[in-house]
Amino acid sequence: MDLFLKTPNFFKIMRVMGIDPGSKCTGCGIIEEIDNELKVVYWGSIKTKARQPFPQRLKLIYDELVAVIQNFKPDEVAVEDMFFATNVKSALKLGQTRGVAILSAVNEGKPVAEYSPLEVKQSVVGYGRAEKEQVQNMVTILLKLKEKPEPFDASDALAVAICHMHATSAKLKFKA
Repeated sequence: MDLFLKTPNFFKIMRVMGIDPGSKCTGCGIIEEIDNELKVVYWGSIKTKARQPFPQRLKLIYDELVAVIQNFKPDEVAVEDMFFATNVKSALKLGQTRGVAILSAVNEGKPVAEYSPLEVKQSVVGYGRAEKEQVQNMVTILLKLKEKPEPFDASDALAVAICHMHATSAKLKFKA
């Protein structure tokens, strides 16, 4: 009697979309974890025109994010939270852009997590006050990319996704 059971190798696959919202440029990036290794699936940015009416800019961001979600089918979406802003008008626009990003995920049936810029930088670089270049460099290293993801909005979005992967992995390990 054979005491060894042959089982196929099952790889845990989780796909996360990170979003770095901005009314002028919204970054998005998708990574997946396969058997404890992070791989990039997609990165890009949605650029709006300053002369365009703000509601039209929000619609463009929403439509593009929905298209990315439908095309790449992430399991979860992580959105960067707001930072402290001294300009009230800019903070309100950023808040509306974040709302559109969250709505795009929720309308597509995706769970949403939110992380502050400090949490994202701490998770990816190890220092909460890291500069954009440092975040971009660490994203390039962690995802084993041959080129730096550009613009910074895209590398920041990938960093948000990495932060979520780290947070999710930590929660799962803590439960076990």
